[in-house]
Amino acid sequence: MDPLDIMMNKNQVVPYFTPILSADTQSVIGYEVEAFWHDGSEKRNLNWFFADQDIPSDFRIELEDDLQEKAVQYYLSKEGQNQLLFFHYNVRLLKKNGGDVLFERIEQMKAVGIRLEKLFFIIGFDHGVEELLDVKHTLVYLQSLGVHIAIDADSTTAHQLEFISQLRPNVIRVNCSFLEENMLPGMYRDIHQPLALLARKIGATLLFDQVESFAQLNYAWRSGGRYYQGGYLQKGSSAFIERKACKEKLMKDMNHFILFERKKMEAQFELSNSLTQELKLALKAVEQAESFDAVVLRIAKALTSYTFRVYICNDDGIQESSNAEKTSEGNWVLLKESRAKNWSWRPYFLENIVRMNVEKKGILSDLYTDIERDEQIRTYSYPISSNQYVFIDIPYDYLFEQDDLL
Repeated sequence: MDPLDIMMNKNQVVPYFTPILSADTQSVIGYEVEAFWHDGSEKRNLNWFFADQDIPSDFRIELEDDLQEKAVQYYLSKEGQNQLLFFHYNVRLLKKNGGDVLFERIEQMKAVGIRLEKLFFIIGFDHGVEELLDVKHTLVYLQSLGVHIAIDADSTTAHQLEFISQLRPNVIRVNCSFLEENMLPGMYRDIHQPLALLARKIGATLLFDQVESFAQLNYAWRSGGRYYQGGYLQKGSSAFIERKACKEKLMKDMNHFILFERKKMEAQFELSNSLTQELKLALKAVEQAESFDAVVLRIAKALTSYTFRVYICNDDGIQESSNAEKTSEGNWVLLKESRAKNWSWRPYFLENIVRMNVEKKGILSDLYTDIERDEQIRTYSYPISSNQYVFIDIPYDYLFEQDDLL
């Protein structure tokens, strides 16, 4: 389409509203506003228009302002006016004239009775979120007015997380399209964990968009998302929908997620209890003069149906035994080269040591990939004295054979 044709026929540009649902209420709490071109039966999304740097910025600002005015007029025609409105605004346009056009539009919205806390602006960028640092003061000023700021997280690198922490948006949007339809959400479980932790720290809400499948909704829910939007829930249209139109569907899916997670937790507790009981029996047979290598062999043989590797570390993370490892024939051997290695650098290692000291019980780890075997495993750790801890590695084969442990 010719951008000039669009500017000459702005009456054919209409706002489309994509519902945003909340996990809290399973109801529509707001809408993302996008521009669509209507020409008879033809309907085209105009997101490309605002992203095209070859189109004069004055054109893009004018059309964005026109879109906002039309959306606000429709919003005011609806009773209640409790929904949130999410508008897009590119950082380059915000830099133009210091964002004066946007500020004027916000003042006009306020003048006609729209509460500014209902307004969210998704500040877009061309290459990376660091571009937004150039307008940080403008964003802070918008937030001081009561307007909310949303930004897209296009990656979860430490570099980007640092920029997001500096910007302190109210909403962080995550695109779900990376999650392949035939892949289990659990395979991606840790991708957005750092982002969820950061959002909690700075008081931001996670919004997952492009939710186009049950698996993607599951991932969004498990990743700490509070708001969801996408075709799987409800596609956008030129009109608002009934507030509870998706409630039954979302409640049904969330109940499925909760039941699945509860079963997984119960299975993990049952495994921990079984390991604890059998480990205690094995430890009763340990003689006071036995070496650490003898102890790990005794434990390994007693728990041979559960594990492929057993070793002992002290509270500084130093391995005090050899590795007791099961061969492909099912026999146990000692690998002495692991003795004296320091494992304190591992994530959660020292935290788990302290937890075991305080709680006086074992800990079953999350799933993680064992470097040597290149397979997903879990590790059960247990305090065998005031400063020694046994680590029992559980193979993928065992986890796969049990219900709900993967």
